[in-house]
Amino acid sequence: MRRVRTPLCHFVTSPPQGGRLVARGTGLPQTNILSAETEERFTDNSGSELPTISPLVGEMSRQRQRGVSAAPHARKLLSLLCILLTLLPLPVLAASKADVEAQFQAWIQKDLWQEARKASISEKTFQAAFAGVTLNWDLPDLEPPGFPKPKEQAQSQAEFSSPAPYFNEGRLQKLATTGRSLASQYGPVLGRIEKTYGVPGPILLAIWGRETGFGIAKLPNSAVQVLATKAFMSTRKDMFRTEIIAALRILDHGDVTPDQFKGSWAGALGQPQFMPTNYLKYAVDFDGDGHRNIWTSVPDTLASIANYLIQKGWQRGRGWGYEATIPPAVSCAQEGPDLAKPISQWASLGIKPVSGKALPADEMRASGMMLVPAGRDGPEFIVTPNFYVIKEYNNSDLYGLYIGNLADRIAYGSGAFQEKWGDVGKMLRSDVANMQKALERKGYDVGGTDGLPGYKTRRSIGQWQEKSGMKPTCYPDSSMLGTLK
Repeated sequence: MRRVRTPLCHFVTSPPQGGRLVARGTGLPQTNILSAETEERFTDNSGSELPTISPLVGEMSRQRQRGVSAAPHARKLLSLLCILLTLLPLPVLAASKADVEAQFQAWIQKDLWQEARKASISEKTFQAAFAGVTLNWDLPDLEPPGFPKPKEQAQSQAEFSSPAPYFNEGRLQKLATTGRSLASQYGPVLGRIEKTYGVPGPILLAIWGRETGFGIAKLPNSAVQVLATKAFMSTRKDMFRTEIIAALRILDHGDVTPDQFKGSWAGALGQPQFMPTNYLKYAVDFDGDGHRNIWTSVPDTLASIANYLIQKGWQRGRGWGYEATIPPAVSCAQEGPDLAKPISQWASLGIKPVSGKALPADEMRASGMMLVPAGRDGPEFIVTPNFYVIKEYNNSDLYGLYIGNLADRIAYGSGAFQEKWGDVGKMLRSDVANMQKALERKGYDVGGTDGLPGYKTRRSIGQWQEKSGMKPTCYPDSSMLGTLK
């Protein structure tokens, strides 16, 4: 900010380099009110500068008294504003970014190094990992020490608007086309992986495609910087502290060098997007070069995904499920993995695949679960336990269905779900949480009042609707807010 030609508040110096104003006689840094970009807006059309308001330091002059005709009303108002500025709390002055950066560097070399040493991380690995690492202030969910905490806002998520945009048809078609090409290119590798782990190639390709576009997506972030920043000042410090130690273990093992150690803004690593703790548990060396390389090795990437799924309980010889038609007389309040029953029993209720194809006898004897992610206003499914294994990768019904649908497109050339997604889910997360609390007070198990309409919440809504004499829809709707109290 440039020095103001005609200061409205006295004893103000122009800010030094770095954009900080210093109050005379105090050690407190003052914050700039206007950035350079904002200041440009405070010029008239002729290009001459208009007066800007500088932070008050010292007292207001009393030479402008009531009745002095030369004093414009605007100057009075601005003078009053200067006085008010002295009365406002200044929590933002508690720290600057430079202060926090210094704390971060001290935390790395003292606090974090002590924990890393206890975890048997070598000092050479540690110092190499953090060479030149600074805080990444652009990450979400940060709470820098000494800065005001961000205000909580009403939350909404993709699952609370219509799910239709999530299943972008153009995107799915492109992924399926590429997936089929890669299925041919990596056919022998996928065959060996399926023989070893029991997970079908199309499922692996679908996850690979969904996570990083088959490895094409750029991972520009230093994983060490992201994880360290979040371990130091995120809203989930403890979780990311565990992850940064795991990351240092990976580097110490020598599978990857610090400059190759790239990930997402959330700290997920490589092409399969493993968090470091999951890398240590599930990443495998499938190409036999002695390194678990999920950054550039396709065999290691695909086999690591397969190992993850099988370790989470993938059942060999079974798919994920299928879109089904559920007769209106069958209650939608029967969904959930805890209400599994033989698929033959679901068939006896009139539930059948929309494809019209008969299921194999062994599949009819196996267990399945009803899934109605949009209640009665969207596609309906019978899923296998493998669907919930896919959800271990990303705990979202829509994610699980996306992977299943994409895998079917790759394997069979199929298309979109036949039933259209309704325009459901316009409620905020906070509204859904209030509904969950009301249902809990009535004795329903909603699975927690987190504002997420999972299967227990959807099922409870359907049960409450049936008990209240309403037609069950099994999905939260704003019309219920006045009734469900």
